[in-house]
Amino acid sequence: MSAGTAVAAVLALLAPFPAPAPSPVRCAPPAAVAGPVEPALAERWRLPAVHALATGRGQRVAVIDTGVAPHPRLAGRLVGLDDLLAGGDGLDDCDGHGTAVAGLIGAAPDPRDGSAGVAPGARILALRQFSPTVAGPDGRPAGDLRSLAAALREAVGAGATVVNISGAVCLPAEQAATEGAPLRSALRAAAVADVVVVAAAGNLDSGGCAADRLDLVSLPGSEDGVLTVGAVGPDDRPTRFTVRGPWVDVAAPGTAMRSLSVDGGTGPPLDGTSFAAPLVAGLAALIRERLPGLTAGEVVDRITGTARRPPAGRDEAVGAGVVDPVAALTAEPAVLAMPGAAATAVLAVPAAPERSARWPLPALAVLLAVTAAAAAALRPRPASRS
Repeated sequence: MSAGTAVAAVLALLAPFPAPAPSPVRCAPPAAVAGPVEPALAERWRLPAVHALATGRGQRVAVIDTGVAPHPRLAGRLVGLDDLLAGGDGLDDCDGHGTAVAGLIGAAPDPRDGSAGVAPGARILALRQFSPTVAGPDGRPAGDLRSLAAALREAVGAGATVVNISGAVCLPAEQAATEGAPLRSALRAAAVADVVVVAAAGNLDSGGCAADRLDLVSLPGSEDGVLTVGAVGPDDRPTRFTVRGPWVDVAAPGTAMRSLSVDGGTGPPLDGTSFAAPLVAGLAALIRERLPGLTAGEVVDRITGTARRPPAGRDEAVGAGVVDPVAALTAEPAVLAMPGAAATAVLAVPAAPERSARWPLPALAVLLAVTAAAAAALRPRPASRS
């Protein structure tokens, strides 16, 4: 099975439909590929400069995926949390998908070529929730939406500060409204717990996603409380496979990504929104370390507010734009707490339109001016000298 075929098979598993009769486990993840890792991501995301600011230390990033195999470059920071398919701790990966995702988030620097994950100081919490080769218990589908909700709740309960979900399924909107109820409940719990949830937008021709079906929505990405990530190529243009929709928030590199392999090496190049999402999850961990006072919502605002805008404005392929990690970590001021309101807004650049109502920038300017004038009027004047 090629790497691309394996990825497509993995993403197709997050469907709330009955699975075929379980077949014997075929635990044969992609093997390591010889040769140095291309430095493209390190250069494109300016990782040396990024890691001078933060490494994700003190953050817990849950990876809900096909499991994460122990790897030397995750040593001391990988925690097995649960295996919702076969029982156990989530540290078995028969597909290689989850291990690659975890590596993009948190692989330690490789002394041979300098490659590293986005947040090499973060702790990784592993949960196996979907797999094309491991059947669920009692004949239940491997990777249904109900088990995804259970995995999300478990990650939140274990103290995750960021959760990455690199799987997606497309359903008709009416069906999604019904089938997605447990997931929505789990997402609300994550929001209450102040957890950033990042998800892949999905790939066309995988997981039921099709370009010619305008009635489809992508889960979990279309739900509130999710930072949904599309994929772009080396030129920052949307890839042909990235699922489009008004729920897409930002985009990140998602082609020719190389990461950790189950056998302790580095795997083959991979394409997919599955591999764009963990870059953004890693960035969320960096922001949470560098700016610990920000809420989960403010972390999301900061990522979307500093993204590089599409020339024609927000669109359904890249949302607010392509993520800029250095800008997300350094833009000043961090946030503005607006007088008399619960809302906050990133001021570094104009905020992108969101699903929920936000203060438009002209209104912010007027509000600031009025507040400043009122403060000046109320300020005690110094006594005049005679």
